[in-house]
Formats: sequence, structure tokens, C-alpha cells
Amino acid sequence: MFSHNLSAILAASSARHSHLCPRQVLGARMGLAGGRALDLDLPRTDKRLLVFVESDGCFADGVEVATGCTMGHRTLRLEDYGKIAAVFVDVKSERAVRVAPRLDVRDRAYAYAPGERRHYFAQLQAYQVMPDAELLVIQPVSLTTPVAQIVSRPIVRVDCERCGEEIINEREVWVGGQTLCRACAGSGYYSPAVDSNLVFAQSMES
Repeated sequence: MFSHNLSAILAASSARHSHLCPRQVLGARMGLAGGRALDLDLPRTDKRLLVFVESDGCFADGVEVATGCTMGHRTLRLEDYGKIAAVFVDVKSERAVRVAPRLDVRDRAYAYAPGERRHYFAQLQAYQVMPDAELLVIQPVSLTTPVAQIVSRPIVRVDCERCGEEIINEREVWVGGQTLCRACAGSGYYSPAVDSNLVFAQSMES
């Protein structure tokens, strides 16, 4: 187990990128801190811990390796706020904490990397050794959506009454008496291109 072996966590995380960066270190440290705050052993091989990361990229990999939580197991979720922060939830008790770097963490890093004036390398060194209290802010929080609703129920499927596509995990919405997917309900992150059906048909024929 990686519980107290930060170097092993960082080695596993950096292998995904062929390098180690400060944000991977922050993600790993935050993952470990979140587990400790909830009194949960890490990494998890069950679904007891649910993690929301507030940005993607290297930081998220650090969190994933430290906690064992993954999108594939539906224990890691992205709420893209563009922040290096994460919320850790004990699914059983519904206790939750949000962990983020201290606002002045970059300035504090120089004190833990003597002689290193390059900010990137100072952070890379310092984030590995700084005490949690110097590195992180850990705040109890409450989710705005109940855990049971987020996790949903297995084998629940409905079809969108507009596009016909299957919707899982109870993510359907109801508009004007219709059961719709979020895209058809108007809150999608994409919109069909003009003549998209024609373009698709042409590409299939070529």
C-alpha cells in the first residue's frame, strides 16, 4: 500500500507523464490529506471514498494514484472549476472535506527549498516535504446533492424521448412532460453541426 510512501505515489503518477511536476505532488499530498481527514486507509479498492477534483490534468493524476479512486470505478468525478482543489467524501457516513493549497503556498515553498530560486523547482521540492498545515487548507463541507443521488442505482436505464439515446445513472431530466437527456433539454456541452447527418453519411460512403 502507498499509505505513507509518497515517493511510490509520485513515481506511479510521473510514469503517466514521463516527468514529475508540482501539480502532481499537490494532487498526491491532497489525496493523502483527504484520506487522513476522513480516517480512511488509502489507496481504496472499494467504493467507500468518492472524490471530486476541480480541475483535470497532472493534478488529477496525483489524486487518483494516492486515493485509488478512478472514473472507471465511478469513485472519481470532475467538477471543472479550474481550481487545484478536491472534495473527499466518505460515502458511508457522508462526511466530506475540501482540500486546497494555501493561497500563499508558492511563497512559502522557498523556505523548504534552500538555495533554489527557480519557482518551478522550488515548488517541486517543497511540496514534497512541507507539513500539511503549511501546504494545505482542509475544510469540512456538505454536498449540495445527496451521495445516493450522485452514485445512483445500478441497471437503471431510460431512453431520451427526443434523440432516442439511452441514459444511465438517473441523469435524465423532465421537460414539458418528456423524459430527455441533458443535451436535448438544452444544457448540453455541444450542439449538432449544420448538416451533420449529411456529413456523417458522406464520410461513411468515402
